[in-house]
Amino acid sequence: MQSFLKNNIFSISFGTTLSKLAGCIRQIFIAAAYGVGVTYDAFNYAYIIPGFLLIIIGGINGPLHNAVVAVLTPLSKKNGGIILTQVSIKLSILLLILAILIYSNSSLLIELLAPNLNSEAKYIATYQLQILTPCIPLSGFIGLSFGALNSQRKFFLSSISPAITSLTTIFFILLSWIVNQKNTSSHFFTYSGLLAFATLAGTLIQFVIQILAINKIGLLRLGLTFNLFKDEERRIFKLIIPASISSGLSSINVFIDMFFASSFQGAASGLAYGNFLIQAPLGILSNSLILPLLPKFSKLRSDKDDRGLQKKLISGIEYCFLTAIFLTGFFITFNNQIVQLVFQRGSFDYSAALKVKNILIAYSIGIPFYLYRDLLVRTYYSIEKTNLPFKSSFAGIIFNIFFDWFLIGAPIKNFGNLSPYNFGVVGIIISSVIVNFIVCILLSFNLRNENIHLPKLVLSRKISLMSLAVFIDSIFCFNILKTTNNSNSNLGELFLLIFGFLTFFVIYFLLTKYLKVNKYKVF
Repeated sequence: MQSFLKNNIFSISFGTTLSKLAGCIRQIFIAAAYGVGVTYDAFNYAYIIPGFLLIIIGGINGPLHNAVVAVLTPLSKKNGGIILTQVSIKLSILLLILAILIYSNSSLLIELLAPNLNSEAKYIATYQLQILTPCIPLSGFIGLSFGALNSQRKFFLSSISPAITSLTTIFFILLSWIVNQKNTSSHFFTYSGLLAFATLAGTLIQFVIQILAINKIGLLRLGLTFNLFKDEERRIFKLIIPASISSGLSSINVFIDMFFASSFQGAASGLAYGNFLIQAPLGILSNSLILPLLPKFSKLRSDKDDRGLQKKLISGIEYCFLTAIFLTGFFITFNNQIVQLVFQRGSFDYSAALKVKNILIAYSIGIPFYLYRDLLVRTYYSIEKTNLPFKSSFAGIIFNIFFDWFLIGAPIKNFGNLSPYNFGVVGIIISSVIVNFIVCILLSFNLRNENIHLPKLVLSRKISLMSLAVFIDSIFCFNILKTTNNSNSNLGELFLLIFGFLTFFVIYFLLTKYLKVNKYKVF
């Protein structure tokens, strides 16, 4: 890979790994405290809208981030600071108005998102949503600052920032545990707004840190005229709207998935735990492999070097599938050990573990399509071509509604199920896998219209060989697991999982090297 990627991959990987580790510890605390109970179920519904804005609008690799990277990278620090300040103020005002509307209509929104929740869960979710609404105006500046920092090659802070909310949540849960230990009459641990307040506090801290960082590198320029750089400002807003839908396909579909999941008790919690196990390593891969490529894609397109862009994209595709297919095989093979080690303690009992294991397997199948779609979508708007991603994302949302409905039995009110195939919560996940696959096909074939020609047969052959390698690897490791007695201790499970991971990795690495589909070097 090019020196640009090599120079930045360590800081991004290190920061993102720390963030994901903090997120993992947070989920362990949440699982032990709440299991798949009504409070955490309700929080997952309350967090849908604020979470969508925090992740898609305010998240690293979100549309604001990528739009700012594309526009600010070629500019001087002074001019970039002026544009950043202008856009930040205007966007924050718009999001503040949106937050007020959401707060005023929180009960209605929860009813629309989860019509089949019981009354207690709806009440708790409404209350939590009201607490979370201040996160919405904060998400705009956070997303803009991520892009501004990365346009100046400052990758570490943006990669480590998400850990702040995780650490704040851990602190709140620990504090509640201490309070309950000292005062047995206290209900602080089971307080329904605890997770919402922790999330809000973490977002506020993250917001303050981002302001200080932007100011330190000279990109915060208050008091300047708002009549400068109108064209660049329009470019950012022009990229934001379609990119928000394109890059947020999976997050927009969370609305749809949660709507159908409200029919199944504990489904929201199960989906959250399973999705987290997948998103933790997937986020590291996405940020490490895709994030450094975006400024490079923009530069190559501005230099009209389509051949260089094509070569860089093909290399990125190969690395994405090589690592994503490895993750798929590992999660499917070791799903039992992973769930037991990470979650099964406290309120997270055996029945909860069984539910999450099935969800984890379903999520694992979709990892390659998720990561490849992520790469393609970001490629399109890094070269400022957002029309097709916008259309394909919109079509994907419609497809997801149909497949969600069909795979849970095609229910019709007062008529029952039209289809004999009801896969429950797993069907909702498989629906997303199918949609991502369809979108990947559409985006891949359209690249030729952008003068980017992928060697489809060569790539298909390599992906098939990678899949063959992971299949052989999975069978071998699964047979080893069958002859190994499961340990009842967390330490024993940890050693088993570490040994399994190393064995799985070495076999996969050697097989893919033998099949000549692995460009990674040992040294």
